Amino acid sequence: MSQGMASRHPGPVPPADDLTADPRLQMAAGLFNAGEWYACHDVFEEIWHETQGPDRAALQGFLQIAVAHLHLQRGNQRGATLLLGEGLGRLAPFPADTLGFNLTLLRARVADRLHCLQQGNDPGALPLPVLTPAA
Repeated sequence: MSQGMASRHPGPVPPADDLTADPRLQMAAGLFNAGEWYACHDVFEEIWHETQGPDRAALQGFLQIAVAHLHLQRGNQRGATLLLGEGLGRLAPFPADTLGFNLTLLRARVADRLHCLQQGNDPGALPLPVLTPAA
């Protein structure tokens, strides 16, 4: 099966070894880390639509966390709480270095922000979640 360079969308993206080489993954992570939640969502969603297998669920977790922060920006704490919980749950079974990212740090920051929201507080003073390279 040949994947030509001419087509931007050759079909489903192969498993993680090749997905980590997709430049869109790093682009999405950069947007995520810059707090560009809507743009980040668009790029992750494009990759998610093309991905098959277990990595699809990890991408969905990243998407849910990004959209949760979009909800926070728009004042929808209930929506943010639900999506942070879903994103955290979706990422729970994955190894700490999934897709080349440090999920330990990501999950810790998301859990802190989720807990704050569940207590009825504003998580604005807490560090934002980030997608940093795995060690």
